[in-house]
Amino acid sequence: MKLGEVVLLKTSHRGKTREFITSVSDEKFHTDFGMIEMSELLEKEAGDTVVSHMGQEFVIQLPRMPDFFRHAKRTGAPIMPKDIGMILGYTGINKNDVVLDAGTGSGILAMYLGSIAKRVLSFEIREDFVDVARENIRRAGLDNVEVRCGNIVDEVGGLDEKFNAVILDTIDSASVVPHVPSILAPGGFLVTYSPFLEQTAQIRKAIDEADFFEVRTIECIERAMSFSDRGTRPSTSRVGHTGYITIARM
Repeated sequence: MKLGEVVLLKTSHRGKTREFITSVSDEKFHTDFGMIEMSELLEKEAGDTVVSHMGQEFVIQLPRMPDFFRHAKRTGAPIMPKDIGMILGYTGINKNDVVLDAGTGSGILAMYLGSIAKRVLSFEIREDFVDVARENIRRAGLDNVEVRCGNIVDEVGGLDEKFNAVILDTIDSASVVPHVPSILAPGGFLVTYSPFLEQTAQIRKAIDEADFFEVRTIECIERAMSFSDRGTRPSTSRVGHTGYITIARM
């Protein structure tokens, strides 16, 4: 491992798994199960173990985006992995793309995008949310994601670069749609996420009045399965619906 490298330390205690995300350093890392000399990781690789001063063994792993999703500090309800998967699957965002993201929130979507795309520019209107998102992104080790504090409605007209995808998760998405054609690269995608059908209808109207094609609005419902001695059935402890995704292309 290298200094500054982000790691996931995983251990099992009384049948339950505990995880900690931190960075390789010359300092001590404090856990409920004792202190870990993080400098010891300099001589180790992913898959090796490190032992705390209390004798608790931790497996060293390299964290992936689902790990950051679980451990990121939240400022509200983040967009869920199932919806992020739909966005990535239908737009084909890749390592050559520059993406505009509006409605940063905790930075969850920006982090997923940053792990794939060339560059991500994200706007968030609330300064306290910006601080949280920047810290989450820093912990994820992403240097290609920029978070700016500002209202995308006011900022979109001043952007002078082209984006391969524009993703809007704000209450004002319908007001931003008319400006998107001027900043979207040929063949690029517009994606909006909205929790309510009324907002989605306003977005569709704005898209219909702009120069887009291949427009679709979809909903991804997730059902976890519950296994017990009595039988197997969909879990009743989770809500499958989160929001509506509209995708359009130029």
